[in-house]
Amino acid sequence: MGCLDKVWRHRALLQAFIGREIRSRYIGSSAGLFWALIHPLLLLGLYALIFSTIFKVALPELGERRFIEFVAVALWPWLAFQESVQRGLQAVVTNAALVKKVAFPPELLVYGAVIGTFVVHLTGYLLILILLATLGHGLHAEGIVGGLALLGLLLVFSLAIALPLAAMQTLTRDTDQFMAPVFIVLFYATPILYPLASVPEWLRNGMAWNPLLYFVQPIRDLLLTGHYPLDWKTLVAWALVPVLFVAGYQFFRRLAPHFEDFL
Repeated sequence: MGCLDKVWRHRALLQAFIGREIRSRYIGSSAGLFWALIHPLLLLGLYALIFSTIFKVALPELGERRFIEFVAVALWPWLAFQESVQRGLQAVVTNAALVKKVAFPPELLVYGAVIGTFVVHLTGYLLILILLATLGHGLHAEGIVGGLALLGLLLVFSLAIALPLAAMQTLTRDTDQFMAPVFIVLFYATPILYPLASVPEWLRNGMAWNPLLYFVQPIRDLLLTGHYPLDWKTLVAWALVPVLFVAGYQFFRRLAPHFEDFL
């Protein structure tokens, strides 16, 4: 595959972009560190306060599980997806001067933004999982390997979404504004704050079209129960991820020759 060949040939440049993304966005800025690590914790505390303390929402589907651990194991994967796509779609425009002056595959900028964001959120995710386990929330260690594998697949899916959006953002400049409400809808259409079993059957059938469902739900089940019951919809969704990545890459490459005219 041409996309993988380019990554291998320019791996040093990609590593530089990933390192720059992490340093400039998170390490070199106190605000960046806040949004990457502390902000998710504040969100988690806010959701727990609103749903568990103020509204006292009863979710019998959780069984003996506490609301905070139920949300925590699903919130970080979602945040990694959302922020990595947002960062990725801006990557070419943000580095306009570099794209116009230096000849290199511009998709590396998207890769660097998405992977760098995932690295930071994965660090925060591992820390919160260690904290939950230390506080006795009963996470299943045997589910960690499967959860990490799914996070890797979610990374590929994020790249598949970010690549065409980055190309469209470069040519139109309003793609990010269009995606803002889309992310809000996707968040509430994904079972992060509520168990899927509590959703009415007719609405659950519609939610089956949400691709994030096939990442968030299995990761949660693997960490909280140690296993995930596979069905054909989940397997099809996972099998489509490489196809979507290749399609997103081809779309990006088709528009890439026109980037300099719009930067």
